[in-house]
Amino acid sequence: MGMLMSQDDFARAIRDAGQRAGVPNDASKRLVQRWEAGLIVTPRPVYARALEVVTGLPISSLGFTVAVPHATPAEAHDSASLQVTVPPVLPRTAAASAPNHSGIWLSRYEYRSSGRDAVFTGLHYVVVLQHSDRLTVRSLPGSSDSPLTMDLTVDGNVVTGTWVEQTAADGYYRGARYHGAIQLLVEPTGRRMAGKWVGFGMEMDVNTGPWELVFQEASTNKAAMDRYNRPPEP
Repeated sequence: MGMLMSQDDFARAIRDAGQRAGVPNDASKRLVQRWEAGLIVTPRPVYARALEVVTGLPISSLGFTVAVPHATPAEAHDSASLQVTVPPVLPRTAAASAPNHSGIWLSRYEYRSSGRDAVFTGLHYVVVLQHSDRLTVRSLPGSSDSPLTMDLTVDGNVVTGTWVEQTAADGYYRGARYHGAIQLLVEPTGRRMAGKWVGFGMEMDVNTGPWELVFQEASTNKAAMDRYNRPPEP
């Protein structure tokens, strides 16, 4: 309801997310209904990842229970099962070489408004979820009246992808939807990503400007999101 999608639309979005990640799934309207009715309290991992990508929220915030690590092989392949298996743990060396950027970050970018002849700053608190080399970024609803999303890919310390912002209906841009590309470099500390965005303006020209993501905390549970579900300080 919050995403203004029908059950068919939501199932299609789950399938599309799986295709983009290279992990296809067969989500259907009936499966969505079973989730909503509470008949499946823990979705299979292939669905859990897609659910996080589509909603931009951690699976623990969507009304499901935490995965139980004692599922049998038969249960793991049963879409109606209440048990799931836990993915194998990476060796310490592999895990250390692939840091996970999931958490809450402060998004800050600058843009020039030709109509107002001034430079402005866009601020959002965002939830970053990482699956393999893919980052899903979604702004917390209370942090701004202009929802922001990003779909990114990590390659070492280089982050590349796209962004979309739906401006406020009662704001200067009157609900216009803007989108473009972005490339960021992750600092060695892993606590900041900085780079540039590119996108089109109101006069159909292509603009660019600085963009950074600053780490706030690693937790993405409800309590953490509630703490940051507010406008950032200028």
